[in-house]
Amino acid sequence: MAHRGSSALRAEHTRAAYELAIDQGADALECDVRLTRDGELVCVHDRTVDRTSDGTGRVSDLTTAQLSELDFGGERGVLTMRALLGMAVDRGAGLFIETKHPVRTGGKVEVALIDLLAEFGLNRPRTKAESPVVVMSFSAMAVRRVRALAPGLPTVFLLNRMLPWLRGGVLPSWADHTGPGLSVLRADPDYVARAADRGHDTYCWTVDDPADIRFCADLGVRWLATNDPAATRTVLDAIG
Repeated sequence: MAHRGSSALRAEHTRAAYELAIDQGADALECDVRLTRDGELVCVHDRTVDRTSDGTGRVSDLTTAQLSELDFGGERGVLTMRALLGMAVDRGAGLFIETKHPVRTGGKVEVALIDLLAEFGLNRPRTKAESPVVVMSFSAMAVRRVRALAPGLPTVFLLNRMLPWLRGGVLPSWADHTGPGLSVLRADPDYVARAADRGHDTYCWTVDDPADIRFCADLGVRWLATNDPAATRTVLDAIG
């Protein structure tokens, strides 16, 4: 999974980063989404645009028009979720979409996302296995909301630490797959097997070092979020 695109080589969350990731053979594209002041979904990781653009301010305080005037890694204007969806559909790429929380707009981001997916005919896949879109969040409420709004979409519950009630590998009914960070798996490698025994695949973030890639492959991690899809693919191909 191309984490914010091929972000080791191009500015994150830019069209160039995602186009390169597809060219490099990434299995899918990962992105973060937030709502602007006027209700547009945009691909920005941080609460503010300070780090990734030549502007300042919180995404939720800025309009789409204001964001279109900023420079993001050499590209004019923020990448909208609508534009990224269009690219993914045109080029046959899958999408792993993370809704960011906590945010002042609360559950509006999931509502807006499902509405947008519906415009593309992606909110009701025939089966979860065939869905080109997976929705993720660190927020349990957000993942539950996605399940309620679009029961057919596969979901990932992201984990930056192991929660005691998940240690056994069981997930709530609203989560299809588990999404531990690399540090979580380093501390508890057997978690992948326990989750698999209960029917849940594992998505791990963010994996770039060859030793970490091999570690995850040995554990049976299904999806790796990586900043360098080409380099990660080379390591995986060598493993066979």
